[in-house]
Amino acid sequence: MIRIANGQGFWGDWLEAPVRLVEGGPIDYLMLDYLAEVTMSILQKQRKADPSLGYARDFPPLIGKLSRKLRDRRVRVVANAGGVNPAACAREVRRLAPELKVAVVYGDDILDRIDELLDMGHEMRNMDTGEPLSAIRNNLLSANVYTGAFPVAEALATGADVVITGRSADPALALAPMIREFDWTPDDVNLLASGIVAGHIIECGPQCSGGNCQVDWQSIPDLASVGYPIVEMEADGSFAVTKHPGTGGRVNTDVVKEQLLYEIGDPRRYITPDVVADFTTIRLKDDGPDRVRVSGISGSARTTTLKASIAYHWGWKAVGTLVFSYPDAVAKARSADVIVRTRLQALGLRYEEIYSEFFGFNACHGAAAPTVDESSIPEVQLRIGVRSNSKADVDRFTRELIPLVLGGPPGATGYGDGRPAVREIVAFWPALVPREIIESRIEVFE
Repeated sequence: MIRIANGQGFWGDWLEAPVRLVEGGPIDYLMLDYLAEVTMSILQKQRKADPSLGYARDFPPLIGKLSRKLRDRRVRVVANAGGVNPAACAREVRRLAPELKVAVVYGDDILDRIDELLDMGHEMRNMDTGEPLSAIRNNLLSANVYTGAFPVAEALATGADVVITGRSADPALALAPMIREFDWTPDDVNLLASGIVAGHIIECGPQCSGGNCQVDWQSIPDLASVGYPIVEMEADGSFAVTKHPGTGGRVNTDVVKEQLLYEIGDPRRYITPDVVADFTTIRLKDDGPDRVRVSGISGSARTTTLKASIAYHWGWKAVGTLVFSYPDAVAKARSADVIVRTRLQALGLRYEEIYSEFFGFNACHGAAAPTVDESSIPEVQLRIGVRSNSKADVDRFTRELIPLVLGGPPGATGYGDGRPAVREIVAFWPALVPREIIESRIEVFE
């Protein structure tokens, strides 16, 4: 049996979680999942501005802080903190933790290969719209393929204390140690499916140990010290999900079920680079306090394609807010919204979208919000945003909201630092590429 813990569900997750996992009890592997789709384009921009950047900068200081305990407790780290510059990330880890051996997995970044792949006839059509990638070729910001667990397992086989990847599939970070420890092969589809389900359960960190839980959330204890999840995996593919004793949160079948529904698409075909898992075969059972036993999982052979996560420039946006208080808070906010829209139209400005929300009234549920007495609402925040391919038109919008503080409905406040900022919009382009055109490579830093 091996214990695999996840101490980060995204870049920005609780900094103390990995430390508490290492210090709080026995684990064999520490998985850290930093990357989301938009994160890759942010990192690519950082790397263009400074070639030494492009990775999750929280990661090297964390490993430096934990390095001695990782060695003393024989905990190995698997993380996708490399982003678009895993070599730089590895060098910084080595600088801060020179006693650790680091391995890097390359092969996911295809941004520099886009023209080559298009010339080869790979259209990389948008999986949602069917459009060919050539339609937005000049606006590309990043392009990365979701790679699987076997290259990461190969990196672990080098004896590395820390394995760093780029855009590896999230659950593959948990599956890789299982492949390494139990000698699972690509043909062991049921075992691989079990490992992928285990990785999927813990990939969002405390979301499977009590965080963001709808079921009886008021009684979940001590979320201030929530315990991050641990998988105890057996060689036969059965496993338990738990957390360190004495930590906050809750692990039971209700919480785990909520996480299982996260981003799965067709539950009979949860597609990953390594295997296709059938979520309808999963069997859950409460197995004691803060412990869920998972079994019965089946899978089928991996697909002939891999998914590419491509980000591209999609224009500009700005979002501004004003707060109106009782009496007539809703009516004031609606009036302010009309004034702004009227002025924008009078100026002849063009936007692909203008969108308004009324926080404190119906922003979350919109038309589905229950009917209430509007006159009883104590305060409302008007949040209005615009999107356009014209940066100048978006910038002009930013100058139309604040004048309402003196020239609009009475009692406006909550306008923060003044005019809202104009920001670039990064859009997501999902596509498929043939598996055979992606080759992973391992480099060891020691």
